[in-house]
Parts: sequence; structure tokens; C-alpha cells
Amino acid sequence: MIAGGGVPPVVVARGVGPVVLGLPHTGTHVPPDIARRLNARGKLLADTDWHVDRLYEGLLPGATSVRATFHRYVVDANRPPDGNSLYPGQNTTGLVPLTDFDGLPIWDMPPHTAEIDARRAEFHAPYHAALAAEMARVRAMHGVAILFDCHSIRSRVPFLFDGELPDFNIGTADGAACDARVAAAVQSVAARAPGYAHVVNGRFKGGWTTRHYGRPAQGWHAIQMELAQSTYLDAERPPFAYAPALADRLRPILAEMLRALAELAPDLKG
Repeated sequence: MIAGGGVPPVVVARGVGPVVLGLPHTGTHVPPDIARRLNARGKLLADTDWHVDRLYEGLLPGATSVRATFHRYVVDANRPPDGNSLYPGQNTTGLVPLTDFDGLPIWDMPPHTAEIDARRAEFHAPYHAALAAEMARVRAMHGVAILFDCHSIRSRVPFLFDGELPDFNIGTADGAACDARVAAAVQSVAARAPGYAHVVNGRFKGGWTTRHYGRPAQGWHAIQMELAQSTYLDAERPPFAYAPALADRLRPILAEMLRALAELAPDLKG
């Protein structure tokens, strides 16, 4: 599951519409000098947002996508660069995680401060420079930009939360990251989706990306979608195989959410 060298930290596919898709956790690239320091558990890369890029591919013609290629164990593109916790008092993982989502160590040789600083500059900063540039470009074109931050996680992770997650976990930083109509548009689609459960600002309220780029007064709106991986994987364990039958049921719902945001965009210009 470890990729080789020579991989750019971010890949951008520019569109002409008002919606930007953020993909900070689908990457599996780990540079060889970092990979050799992971332990056997770390080398599984279990906390990847498996196949989320495939799941969203082609759902909204005209959408822009900004995708990190590096794995979150290298540095987490959805954590603040200062490393402060997004969820004080709760178990979580940091800017460079020392454990996996089960709270177990992933390094034979954990990175020291200078290495973390270097990874921030080499990977985290270019991803966010690209994302900020695309948000600004889209905002200039449409008078508004809507960031839909695409994530997934196992539906049961006792170290991080009790019980089982709903299928759709919608995060808006408790309403601060977007106009209320943005959240309502996504929630409305989720509520009508037969056989799926959803929550707004539950365990996952939006990571640093949602909180940092959610600037409604400036025409930047951000919303996070954290999918339970049971909605589109054969099983939430290695090899984390994509389940076409499940994904084919899910993709039209996600497409409807994205279309609803694109159609809402003209009404958000202020």
C-alpha cells in the first residue's frame, strides 16, 4: 500500500462551476524515507479515506477537485498547521499522527519536531495553497465558492466515538462555516435518502479545512461530509475493497447533494 517517490503533493482538476471538492485523505503516497520508519501496523495505512476519490468521480460536471496524494500519516492535511486539537477533551489524531484510529502506535521511529516542520512545509502547505487558490478562483468567477470536503471513516471506531456512526455525518462547525441554506440543502437530500441515517454536527463537526475555509461573509462556504465506510466498502478492514453495488446506490445521492449546492450558489451571492 506504500507508493514510491516522485509524486506531487496535490493534484488539481479545475472546473468552471461554483463547487470545489476537497479530498485531503484519499492519498496513499508515503515517501520511502518515511515509510521505513512506520511499524507493521502503520504500513497498513488503515486510516485512509479509501476510494473516496473514485466514489465522487464525475458526480458533478464542472466541479473543481483538489486532492492530496500523500497519506495522512505523513502529515494530516485536515489538521491545523499549529497542531492544536480540533476536539479538545476527546480522543483524536494529530498533525502527524502517532497512533492510528484504534489508539495503537504506528511508528518504529516517531518523527521529531524538525521533521514535522519539514513535512508541514513539503506537503501540508502546498495542498492548502492549492485549495485556497481554487476557492479564490471560483469565488471570482461566481461571486461565491462552496467547498464540499469529502471524507470517510469506519462506522465503528471505539477509540474515537461510542457506538455506530450514521451513514452521512454532515459538519458545518456548528453553523459557522456556511450559510444555513448550504447545510439545509445537503441535509434535505440526506433526509430523503431511503435506508440511510444522517446527523448534522454530531461527532464530526468539520475538520480544519471546513473551519478554515468556511468564511460565509466573504462568499466562501464550507461543509464536510464524513461517510461511514459501510455505505460503499465490502468490509471496513483490509483490503478495504470498493463495493460497486453499494457505491452505485450511494453515488446518486451524493450527486444530488452536489447539484443542490451548485443550484443554490447564485442565491448565496451577497
